[in-house]
Amino acid sequence: MRVLLLLIVSAIPAYLLGSVNGAIITSKYLYRKDIRQYGSGNPGLTNFYRVFGKGGALLVVAIDVVKTVAPVVFGGWLLGRFSDMPPSEIWLFRRFFEVSLLGQIAAGFFVMLGHCFPVFYGFKGGKGVMAAGTILFFIDWRVALISWGAFIVITAVTRFVSFGSIAAAAAYPVSMIWLGIGDAKEVIAAILCATLLIARHQRNVVRLVKGEESRFSFRREK
Repeated sequence: MRVLLLLIVSAIPAYLLGSVNGAIITSKYLYRKDIRQYGSGNPGLTNFYRVFGKGGALLVVAIDVVKTVAPVVFGGWLLGRFSDMPPSEIWLFRRFFEVSLLGQIAAGFFVMLGHCFPVFYGFKGGKGVMAAGTILFFIDWRVALISWGAFIVITAVTRFVSFGSIAAAAAYPVSMIWLGIGDAKEVIAAILCATLLIARHQRNVVRLVKGEESRFSFRREK
């Protein structure tokens, strides 16, 4: 019961911060335009880059990373400090904090949920790729390396960002199981994160099958 209560306490700020969308904020306040009215209409990093270029994209990344890091650190610390669960040996924080792997992954899931269904923007948001990619670094550097490696290689070979994102999402819980990281609760939480991200790419999968998916290019769309 205590663990459930702590998860709820960490989930609320995680969802609210996740609802802050870097692409929408940057497009509105830096370019005086709404990214949702351009390109594919998706308020995500890929569409933002295609429309506005790399300058503003760096700010989008910064906002989305910060909004993920804060709740994940808080969720891990909260469960590690106040629950009776054993602290996890997370490489980045093990010398400084007693952190809970379940708390980190669960908080990350609610950040993704907020990004995908933001309360501030009519529950219509992005796909949670940057949030998911940020979470990986708090779990284990090997998990991050495998998932990001899958994303980079597949995206570079096919130039389909959606394909690379789906592969990276699938690699997330699979690599945890393969490396023996976490127990059943943590793996299930990771599967929920991966499932959410893959589900958000449902339309991309349909376009991939039909051969209609747009390939990524470093050139901006006019």
